[in-house]
Amino acid sequence: MSSYEDKAYQAAAIIGQDGKVWAQTSNFPQVKVEERIEIMREFDEPGTLTTMGLYLGGTKYVVIGVEPGDVIRATRKGPEGVTIKKTSAALVIGIYYNPGILNSCNAIVEMVGEDLIKQGY
Repeated sequence: MSSYEDKAYQAAAIIGQDGKVWAQTSNFPQVKVEERIEIMREFDEPGTLTTMGLYLGGTKYVVIGVEPGDVIRATRKGPEGVTIKKTSAALVIGIYYNPGILNSCNAIVEMVGEDLIKQGY
């Protein structure tokens, strides 16, 4: 995902719900424990991050959509955004810097997440 030819996808990671990093690009931000806990809470109790904002590596995003227990989509001023897919054991996260590829980012993150779910993760 991060090697997409137009560099629209800048960072991606798969992080276990326990906080352990399964895979990530070298430039993926360090996710703080509190940030991961708040993201997990949003999946179970949608609404908190919609008012407070979603933080990822200290960067604040505005939540623009939540599918409870499944996907969170958020954006920043300018072209940057993030898509997070929850599986039974992990969070698949993609950060993009081109709003024109929002739907592509959503699709790729969700596809990777669905593949993990099919494999029991």
